[in-house]
Amino acid sequence: MPAMIQGNAVIGQSGGPTAVINQSLVGVVEKLREIGAGRPGSPIGRILGMRHGVRGLTKGEFHDLTDIERARLDRIAVTPSAALGSTRDKPDAAYCERIFDACRKHDIRYFFYIGGNDSSDACRIVNELARKAGYELRCFHIPKTVDNDLLVNDHTPGFPSAARFVAKACMADFLDNISLPGIKINVIMGRHAGFLTAASALARRHDREQGSTDGPQLIYLPEVPFDLDRFVHDVAEIYDRKGRCHIALSEGIQDAEGVAIGARLIKGAQVDAHGNVQLSGSGALGDQLADLLKEKLTPVGGKPPRVRADTFGYVQRCFPDASPIDQREARGAGHYAVELAVSGDSDGSVAITRTSTPGPWECYSVAFNRIELADVAAKTRHMPPEFIAGHNNVSLAFHDYCRPLVGPLPEFERFEGV
Repeated sequence: MPAMIQGNAVIGQSGGPTAVINQSLVGVVEKLREIGAGRPGSPIGRILGMRHGVRGLTKGEFHDLTDIERARLDRIAVTPSAALGSTRDKPDAAYCERIFDACRKHDIRYFFYIGGNDSSDACRIVNELARKAGYELRCFHIPKTVDNDLLVNDHTPGFPSAARFVAKACMADFLDNISLPGIKINVIMGRHAGFLTAASALARRHDREQGSTDGPQLIYLPEVPFDLDRFVHDVAEIYDRKGRCHIALSEGIQDAEGVAIGARLIKGAQVDAHGNVQLSGSGALGDQLADLLKEKLTPVGGKPPRVRADTFGYVQRCFPDASPIDQREARGAGHYAVELAVSGDSDGSVAITRTSTPGPWECYSVAFNRIELADVAAKTRHMPPEFIAGHNNVSLAFHDYCRPLVGPLPEFERFEGV
């Protein structure tokens, strides 16, 4: 085994928090402590936690995790959201220079960053700066995102738990919809990738055995061009037949020209730091689509249909009902990042690779692998065509892919004909 570097280790969390991001944090800490970090004679001195990601690192603001009590660490692991605090900062070259300067100042030789594709890009740039300066620094990205949009990975820690929330929420919401029939729209996270919205399909009863018409009957993803007239027709067709309609759609649905429907419908909408129309923290898209359906489906001289819309919003990310598989894999990703760092690798991103074949009889298994930071940095993965069925549904292949990730779901019952 190559000699370990003398110095400190630092860990940070970035981007939107998840139900299991702290599992990855604890995975790094416990693996570092397992190999002796912080003990006399160990090449790794202190284990430092960045307060609010790289922003805290540049300011020298840390939580010292070297001697944190085991019982407290175990509680942090099962606590949703980012225990160290997170940041939405998107480091450019100048920002990364400040990050690297902070690493030198605090004798940091092991850099672990938990986050999405922007976080992996920050690792890449910082590592390049260290190489140019002749400063030995081992930089590792640990994947995290509820959107499931990181390339190379079969799935990303955070997604299975958020998908579990979406599936269970849609199960309950569909039962609400058949109790008091009407048209219900649920807007789900996913600006560019539809995986989380697609997970709503797991709410359906007996989907494999008998082609259930349980809700959501209509699922709209950002990967498929969204046409407002076709949407109205889809809803009208189901509503005329059943007297109700249950809909799941991604916040990032867009038209054939790639223009977000939210940007088209929401007048005077707030935008984020990157100029994108704010979607997750606003119910405006659902409200606009509900108003459209009321307008288009109201018979002449009649009453408008009962249309309601909910935006699941930020509650999807950190709901305290994590998928057991997600918890285990998020922790394992932290372990594996440390194993890579102490084995001599200078950088990389942890990827989850599925080693079993998805299907109704799958014996689910995965492996962790090192991939290049450039393979995932600043790139976006989309729902593959084989997971999409038509313009308003997902395929059984997606069911097979997603079902093992979310863990057991409730089995509800109702009377025939309801």
